[in-house]
Amino acid sequence: MRVFAFTSRNRKEILRDRLNLMFGLGFPLVLLFLLSAIQANIPVDLFVIHKLIPGIAVFGLSFISLFSGMLIAKDRGTSFLMRLFTTPLTASDYILGYTLPLLPIAIMQSLICFIAAFFLGLEISMNVVLALLVMLPTSVLFIGFGLLAGTLFNDKQVGAVCGALLTNLSAWLSGTWFDLSLVGGWFKTVAYAMPFAHAVEAGRAALTGNYSEIMPHLWWVIGYAVVIMAVAIIIFKKKMNSDQI
Repeated sequence: MRVFAFTSRNRKEILRDRLNLMFGLGFPLVLLFLLSAIQANIPVDLFVIHKLIPGIAVFGLSFISLFSGMLIAKDRGTSFLMRLFTTPLTASDYILGYTLPLLPIAIMQSLICFIAAFFLGLEISMNVVLALLVMLPTSVLFIGFGLLAGTLFNDKQVGAVCGALLTNLSAWLSGTWFDLSLVGGWFKTVAYAMPFAHAVEAGRAALTGNYSEIMPHLWWVIGYAVVIMAVAIIIFKKKMNSDQI
């Protein structure tokens, strides 16, 4: 019950920041319509909708990192967390309390992207539901990135790390805008050592019905998500014990 009470408070804080929330939900749609318009006017299949939409959905989830990072960083900056340390909540409870209200927003963001894709020619099928399910570990991954950044940095630094660095990494290393094989070499190696390209490939495999290719990519995302969340909990616990949150 303590965790749910903390979760409810965090949900209200997130919904109060309507401007950033609308930007996070709307900006991926702008990119989706823009790139689809480009595809309609070029003779090659560069941004075909069934390949584009999983990448846009993954890129859109990178904004969830900014929400989670800013939320925990602001709580640290206002000493709100210091007051909460008088409660019996554990480090895992705090991280869970920040994660739970962000998951519905992440799901809604992915759902909005796929609904928009229907109007751009995406075929309606059960594979879309599977693709949305595949996005769940990616949602947890990006939330974890934000919570880790928010635990380590202040709100201004979180804006730089999650708002600039992470969004650019997820954009350029995901294979959303171009085929990573076209670059090849060390760039492709680095890209597939990160979780972003695997998240996009898992979404594409789910959407096209290539089911055997989903888990080889999704395990990378799940592994990264588990590690990032575990590190966030460990660092948060150390800061709790040191009273230097």
